[in-house]
Amino acid sequence: MLRLLLGIFMCLAIGALLSLLVRGANAARPEMSLGRMLVSVLSFQGAALGLVWLFVREHSMSWAEAFGFRNRPGRALLLGAVVILVFSPVGQFLQLLSIKLLTWLHLDPAAQSAVEVLRGLGRGPGLIAFMLVTIVIVPLAEELIFRGILYPAIQTAGFPRLALWGPSVLFATIHFNLASFLPLLLLALVLTWLYAATDNLLATITAHSLFNAVNLGLFFLSEEFSRTLPAQS
Repeated sequence: MLRLLLGIFMCLAIGALLSLLVRGANAARPEMSLGRMLVSVLSFQGAALGLVWLFVREHSMSWAEAFGFRNRPGRALLLGAVVILVFSPVGQFLQLLSIKLLTWLHLDPAAQSAVEVLRGLGRGPGLIAFMLVTIVIVPLAEELIFRGILYPAIQTAGFPRLALWGPSVLFATIHFNLASFLPLLLLALVLTWLYAATDNLLATITAHSLFNAVNLGLFFLSEEFSRTLPAQS
């Protein structure tokens, strides 16, 4: 477990370093690009998937055994979808509240890097790659790490409160966006409850994937709406 965690944090550090190097090579465009984001995702979430595969193989387990994929999968998928549809408006409200609070404190509520990338993408292959990463790879990797491994490992060690709050705070922190910290923290707590209630990681993967898909849909709707507004003088 310690070797797995060390490997995951090394992947996170390497991903951040490579992202900075890519940014330095393109100093004329300091904003987040699709290339930088893909480098970061492949270095962290992509490498983490490989480490989790090695971890499961080392313990002579199948993925279904390790993460409960056979525990009433239909119920897990349905509950994951229902929970996230209920949570989404709450998350949006907390996001707006956080932005207003940061503005009131004279802090910059910078957009998440994913939003920066989306605004620079067209409707070509880059957008398809972004959607694949956001809706499939990121939810799968992050749920395996935070809910599939960290939560049960800390709980088994005899620290149930730390198991609930530790991975949840870390999950919200690694997104590196102050305005999103509160909604992501609540999302992580909801996902942890969902995993505990179903004992099937399919529930949290489904919820996380749908959460990202809903946010993508809301982004495209808001961009389309802003383009239809009349020009202001």
